[in-house]
Amino acid sequence: MKIIICGAGKVGTSIAKHLVDQKNDVTVVDRSDELINKLREKVDLKTIVGSASNPSVLKEAGGENADMIIAVTLQDEINMVACQMAHTFFKIPRKIARLRTEDFLNPKWRDLYKADNMPIDLIISPELEVARSIEKQLKAPGANEVVPFMNDNVELLNISIDDQCPLIDTKLSDIIDLFQQDEDPSKNLKASIIAIVRENGLKIPEKNDKLVKSDEIFILVDTSQVNRIMSAFGQDLKPVKKIIVIGGGRIGFNLARDIEEFHADINATVIETNSERAKYIADYLNTTLVLNGDGLDQEILDEANIKDADMVLALTNDDETNIIISAVAKKNNCESLILVNNSEYDKLKDVLGVDKLINPRMTTVSKILKHIHKGKIESVYSISDNQAEIIHAKALKSSRLVNKTLAEANLPEGIRVGLIKRDDLIIVPNGDTTVELNDEIIFLSLMNDIEAAEELFQVRDEY
Repeated sequence: MKIIICGAGKVGTSIAKHLVDQKNDVTVVDRSDELINKLREKVDLKTIVGSASNPSVLKEAGGENADMIIAVTLQDEINMVACQMAHTFFKIPRKIARLRTEDFLNPKWRDLYKADNMPIDLIISPELEVARSIEKQLKAPGANEVVPFMNDNVELLNISIDDQCPLIDTKLSDIIDLFQQDEDPSKNLKASIIAIVRENGLKIPEKNDKLVKSDEIFILVDTSQVNRIMSAFGQDLKPVKKIIVIGGGRIGFNLARDIEEFHADINATVIETNSERAKYIADYLNTTLVLNGDGLDQEILDEANIKDADMVLALTNDDETNIIISAVAKKNNCESLILVNNSEYDKLKDVLGVDKLINPRMTTVSKILKHIHKGKIESVYSISDNQAEIIHAKALKSSRLVNKTLAEANLPEGIRVGLIKRDDLIIVPNGDTTVELNDEIIFLSLMNDIEAAEELFQVRDEY
């Protein structure tokens, strides 16, 4: 696939690297020589210095033959105009834009983005997506990540195996048996450990593998059973009742709004340094306490009643400030979740004493991947620094899986089926499970097997 990416910042670079790794033909456009040069050092691809809103620049980037344009510059207006130029002059089929301005994202203006006006096929707001991701984590405070699939019927949990886990040194085959011990089969745990991350990287687990301390596991689970699974892995934590959000930017504001809408039982306080922004947030929100001040100031934290807080969320735009806030939270005996834009910090989480990290770039990349893949792909989530993808796909007539057992399908070693949804039933599959037409399947694919994964769910023209 030939793709033009407008913007060589952190998000554009992450997307470009991911797409090049998947053997797409990628060209990146940016006005900054410095950003383009940094990108060239990291990724082998074509680059152009120029404005993405300029038709001649898009032409030079190969607009006449492009399959997709992804506009992720720092300016919403440039992203919107780039999509307009791509549509008007080059008829590029797919147009994706990152928009951050709250007014542009207001549902009452959604008609603006129709083909006759400002033709954008997919609008991505990283701030909204990250806020939703954090809101999901509040329901499972012991998990590092919580990602919904299948319209929230299934969730992907990333759990650290620590001293509290009763399943250390237990074979996966025995864990599977433990999940299926209830006399009533309908009450059995519908969960599948789909990946283990250790010091040497991510691996697809085998039945004889054992869990060891410091493992990170990715497990797919029926959403109604999340609490039972967390308890099974020693993460039977008290529910989050009070949080303090440091930073009232777009992520902090949208998170507070989501909490008011979906978590009436959670008491939230937002601390924002800018007085005008603090007033705006206070005027818009209903039950959230908004304080104007420095989130590193102990007096402000005391005013926010940090001693009774379950979690401090450091969501400022500065990574280093967020790391310091996590240390302050620990001093106050409070768990922390921090926002980081530098993925290098992911590797230093334990050294820094940070409980949880969230990286908005990976959220954005995952949102876009669904529209890159071939086949009937419903959603995608990239895990463990792009080592693998969790993919939700539908088995249509064209899929070579239909009417075969998983054993007969002879899947590549880098692909592992986690759960299957058939009508309203969640199924934990094994080699004897037959894939039926219209089954919804969640599976893991290592990066080297993405092309094979796409082929499994390819939708051919005759269908």
